[in-house]
Amino acid sequence: MNNQILLKALVDKNLLDKNVADKLISESLLIGKSAEDIIYDRALIGDTELVKVKSEILKIPYKKVQIEEITKDLLGLISEETANTYKVIPLSKNKDMLVVGMINPDDSKAQEALRFVAKQLRINLGVFLITPSDFELVMRKYSPFRDQVEAAIRSLNIKPGKGLISGERIIQLEEGVAVDEEAPVIKIVASTLKEAVNLGASDIHIEPERAKMRIRFRVDGDLEEVSDMPIELHQPIVSRVKVMANLKIDENRVPQDGRFRSIVFNRDIDFRISTFPTPAGEKIAIRVLDPTTGLKSLDDLGLIGRNLEIVKEGIMKPYGMVLLTGPTGSGKTTTLYALLQILNKVNVNIVSLEDPVEYFIDGVNQSQVRPEIGYDFAFGLRQILRQDPDVIMVGEIRDTETASLAVHSALTGHIVLSTLHTNNAAGVIPRLIDMKVDSFLLPSSLNLMISQRLVSKVCQNCKKAEPLAGRVAEIVKKELDKLPEAAKSKLKIDGNISSYRGVGCKVCKNKGVVGRIAIFEVLQMTPEMQNIINAGEPTETKILEEAKRQGIITLRQDGILKALDGLVSIEEILKETE
Repeated sequence: MNNQILLKALVDKNLLDKNVADKLISESLLIGKSAEDIIYDRALIGDTELVKVKSEILKIPYKKVQIEEITKDLLGLISEETANTYKVIPLSKNKDMLVVGMINPDDSKAQEALRFVAKQLRINLGVFLITPSDFELVMRKYSPFRDQVEAAIRSLNIKPGKGLISGERIIQLEEGVAVDEEAPVIKIVASTLKEAVNLGASDIHIEPERAKMRIRFRVDGDLEEVSDMPIELHQPIVSRVKVMANLKIDENRVPQDGRFRSIVFNRDIDFRISTFPTPAGEKIAIRVLDPTTGLKSLDDLGLIGRNLEIVKEGIMKPYGMVLLTGPTGSGKTTTLYALLQILNKVNVNIVSLEDPVEYFIDGVNQSQVRPEIGYDFAFGLRQILRQDPDVIMVGEIRDTETASLAVHSALTGHIVLSTLHTNNAAGVIPRLIDMKVDSFLLPSSLNLMISQRLVSKVCQNCKKAEPLAGRVAEIVKKELDKLPEAAKSKLKIDGNISSYRGVGCKVCKNKGVVGRIAIFEVLQMTPEMQNIINAGEPTETKILEEAKRQGIITLRQDGILKALDGLVSIEEILKETE
């Protein structure tokens, strides 16, 4: 599709800024990629909105794909290779017609391929426009994980051993006469990585045991076993992963770290590898870094209402620190990336120090610290100040030196984004003082303190309301009574309070939850807060009093509001905010 026609239509409908559209045209010519693909890659506009505009231009109707209706027999009508090459998938078939979904229905080569398919099947064709995300979901159905792995294992013709610990082996006199084919092992590893991306897993664990090897995925924060294999496969699989990550194959006594990139389901995925020696052999942990799930907007994260307004206002100040707090795995880095994307403009120089760099963002100068060679956060922060930065992102404030440098960077006219380990937003100031930062510097250097937690999101397809009763209802009513008046006025509660839970369906794979969402509390630096600090009494109790005066919505209150909206389970909120 013509770049200029599409971009003009998007600008006319106020879906895209004119300056951004002009920049996309230049960039498209420079890198040889269509503006449409760049928009999808960077999530500048939602898939559905973009396709609806494209539908109007091409005069081809848009269709939302019902994934559960795509059967194995239907997929057999168009080969996986043809579907992937021409971006076309079968949607339905009756006696006289095959209905297909296409990403680029104006592609002449795709049209020619479809005409060939129709001629072979002696059938008419119907065409709909579909989104790339729906196309990817259907493409994943072409490669069932368990079938592929079982076929690969069978082709190896492994004779089960007697539970030997990986690394021990019986020496055969004829060893070396015949060499096993490597292709099945390569296929097992590739299928495992694809399935992890397919399920939205954040981590893959390949773990040796005495008699077998198991593979587990972390999905939505929970580990689940997806496969177990003969222990004889452990070493070949570990070697294959090491080769991909460019690690030393013959070193299994000490941990190693590496990473590699691959295109999976038409997405550029980063895999971060960590090996760990155990008595049974090397354990492999693989972090799956998918930019389509890891790079989100603040709205997608769950930052809404007053909290969202305060954060946007805070990061637009000319200088000062924005600190995120929460336990490990609470999504702090994802929120930092969301803030960076808002600040990422042509006239802004952003430099980051990360451990490690999880997602690459065009326009941001990202650097990975290496403490083993002396390149830690403190050393890197000193060097960053020579890079003429406007915005500095430091992965974590871990020590006194880094804390002091971050504060002084904010005082000298920079926006500083970082994370800190405290239980809540009110704990940030006492923690910084505990790290030997002079308290009188904080009022001028600290803008925002944000605390967050991650909770499972209730499946919106099968959620059902249940009235709250007993102790849970009492806790919820008590928290709602403590809400600031502005938040109370927006509540619409008549009679009994209801919460929601997912009962299980095809969309959530009968788990009742799909994905995760964050709950937040946001605390500002105000004149009243400055007075508390300058008076030498910045205890957590005093700060909480000021937070209440500000009308802060606590983590528990934010979670309860989301639970009443049917986004999360009230039980999980109460558990996470005890």
